[in-house]
Amino acid sequence: MPCTRLRPRLRVAPGGRASTPHRGRGHVVLAGAALATSASLVLAGCSADGEPQAQGAPGEQGVAKGATLSTTRWPLTGLPLSGEAPKHPVMVVKIDNSTSSSPQLGLGKADLVTEELVEGGTTRLAVFFHSQLPKVAGPVRSMRATDIGIVGPAEAVLVASGGAPPTVRRVAQAGIKTFTEGAPGYFRETSRTAPYDLMTRVPELAASLKPPAQPSADYLTWGAETDFPKGRPARRVSVKFSDAHTTSWSYSGDTYTNLDGYASAADQFEPDTVLVLRVKVGDAGYRDPGGNPVPETKFTGTGEAMVFRNGRVVRGTWAKAGLDAELSLRTEAGELAMPPGKVWTELVPAGAGSVSIG
Repeated sequence: MPCTRLRPRLRVAPGGRASTPHRGRGHVVLAGAALATSASLVLAGCSADGEPQAQGAPGEQGVAKGATLSTTRWPLTGLPLSGEAPKHPVMVVKIDNSTSSSPQLGLGKADLVTEELVEGGTTRLAVFFHSQLPKVAGPVRSMRATDIGIVGPAEAVLVASGGAPPTVRRVAQAGIKTFTEGAPGYFRETSRTAPYDLMTRVPELAASLKPPAQPSADYLTWGAETDFPKGRPARRVSVKFSDAHTTSWSYSGDTYTNLDGYASAADQFEPDTVLVLRVKVGDAGYRDPGGNPVPETKFTGTGEAMVFRNGRVVRGTWAKAGLDAELSLRTEAGELAMPPGKVWTELVPAGAGSVSIG
């Protein structure tokens, strides 16, 4: 079947310098027809906390290599699609995950969440919105290079307060459009203190985006519940990112409860599945304003995987051929397909981190 290599075109504001587009978006196969799209990006300005902005002009979306397109299910959950798909692309909002973020807003409407390590041993959330949109999400914080491997496979736009110059350049080179403070929907909540006061009205931003050129690709490989391995009992799991942060989950009823979350009881993300991936963590090559080295999760290659579902755990391995490649899971029996539902993914450091199962 024919295929077409996608090469995003970068448009840089006056005074900027165009960078070579990321070439890893690979080959796309669509029912025997080749599909080529383009993306544009403008780098300009700074956010209120001094971080450079990377503001994207809405454009057509491509498809990650190896991803499956579907018009019958939601790409981020695998659940049956009712009615028409949204006219906006997947949006990933970077949300603070510390006591200063309390209460987090918008998590209850998310389809998928990924938790990643940031400087100081704390974590930050990449929150995916597609099938539902909250009125407000936040506090919105800055992007990290780790986000490239999280956002890329969804062909999503990244919503963040800004980013350090090295990160802004790398995200731009990866062809990811970003919307920072000053884009439609952003506002400062006067009852909070900076930098934890930046919020976004998600529907307002969604209305400003151009519809994707085709249905969004499946983010994970979805399969039937009846085909999922039984696994071993595991009603509680604690994942330690560092000495400064641990996230614990408890299975109750049909979903998992985050025992260390900062959202209100009515706005919590209650996943059907908690996916724990052991990942390598390196140095992003710069320090934050406080002098702390900034870590970068290496979300490519292979590693240990644990899938927590229905109060049980299935062990296996994960693999990802590139930053924009689809995540695949395997057990000794072969490929592991995920039952439909909401998923919270934990990117736990393979060295300093740990996983405790109860």
